[in-house]
Amino acid sequence: MGTLFFPLVTLILSLSHSHALNCHAPAPPPLDSSTLQLLHANSPCSPFRPKTPLSWQDSVLRMQSNDAARLQYLSTLLAATTGKRIAPIASGRAVTQNPTYIVRAAIGTPAQTLLMAVDTSNDAAWVPCTGCVGCSSAAAGFSPAASASFKPVSCGAAQCAQVPNPSCGGATCGFNLTYGGSTVAATLGQDNITLATDSIPGYTFGCITKATGTSIPSQGLLGLGRGPLSLMSQTSSLYQSIFSYCLPGYKSTSFSGSLRLGPNSQPIRIQTTPLLKNPRRSSFYYVNLMGIRVGRSVVNIPPTAFAFDPSTGAGTVIDSGTVFTVLVKPAYTAVRDEVRRKMGNATVSSLGGFDTCYTVPVTVPTITFMFQGLNMSLPQDNFLIRSSSGTTSCLAMAAAPDTGVNSVLNVIASFQQQNRRVLIDVANSKLGIARESCT
Repeated sequence: MGTLFFPLVTLILSLSHSHALNCHAPAPPPLDSSTLQLLHANSPCSPFRPKTPLSWQDSVLRMQSNDAARLQYLSTLLAATTGKRIAPIASGRAVTQNPTYIVRAAIGTPAQTLLMAVDTSNDAAWVPCTGCVGCSSAAAGFSPAASASFKPVSCGAAQCAQVPNPSCGGATCGFNLTYGGSTVAATLGQDNITLATDSIPGYTFGCITKATGTSIPSQGLLGLGRGPLSLMSQTSSLYQSIFSYCLPGYKSTSFSGSLRLGPNSQPIRIQTTPLLKNPRRSSFYYVNLMGIRVGRSVVNIPPTAFAFDPSTGAGTVIDSGTVFTVLVKPAYTAVRDEVRRKMGNATVSSLGGFDTCYTVPVTVPTITFMFQGLNMSLPQDNFLIRSSSGTTSCLAMAAAPDTGVNSVLNVIASFQQQNRRVLIDVANSKLGIARESCT
């Protein structure tokens, strides 16, 4: 896969010409001391956007292809039956993960500014380092030599045991791995990282020094999962294992949302649902999905479609790196059939993996995910993807693959989370969702 990121911006390029961003302006100040601006990786000012705009149809097909790769990647994060977790720095298998939203982070002394993707299903951070052989030239890498505060992680450190396939040819912890169609050599290091105005000393991350192939994320990654090397685990005393994010809608010309770290300024009145813990998928944020409503009709879905089972990985997760929600086949089929029933005799067409598309106005006003203690009601912009000309609308969901771990996993994805404040409180084991305009 030559392009890692979803070319979602091409869906709205025709809308953005009259509202062009000043991409050469200085980076905006933090929204507050612990809030970062959140940009789509393909926003007009992002160096990772596609070089050549795609047609709407090709954009949708590319997003679907990337989602399929993302799901395969998530399946590799399932622990083996021994209970040993497969570290999410890399899978060791030929799959690719596709982060979509990025934030600015400053690493080192003096600070070096990088754009890093946020990913709620990954733990560790990693960045391409200067001098990396084979890394993408789309963005500048981090220079350890230029930072007075950088320290390599020794082979005997606890963090060295938390990366995949650690190697200790010298005193520094290194690792070699296969990632997508690429091979990677990296070292583990620590340095100061500044997020908004918060300075975090001794942050542990991977430093990529050599890569082959084109599957390595150009910009690096900031892991927001639940594991020991995640941002939340490394900053528990500062942020109390609480964060929230608000993803802007794809129609926004600026693609600017926010990532809010710590308990301050979080919404007080917000419906919450319990987080479920799966030791075999310790990075993931599982929730208890209990039903789905299409319009006013509760869809007849067998409870087994939503049942949480740590031994198989079954259940429902909230994920920022998948674009379109995936439901296990019995649930998706029931939802799709109810949408079609409400559309009466309207002609149904397909587009790639979307099997329910229309060229007439869709009459389904809402789809509601019913979680334990929380209803997430989606207007049409959160479950329909429309062509740039407005002539075609598709149900922006898909059925889970027939085989493998993901055949039993429901994934509530970023398209459905647009213009919602998603609050994750790991310490109190709860997740909240509230309507918010994220642009």
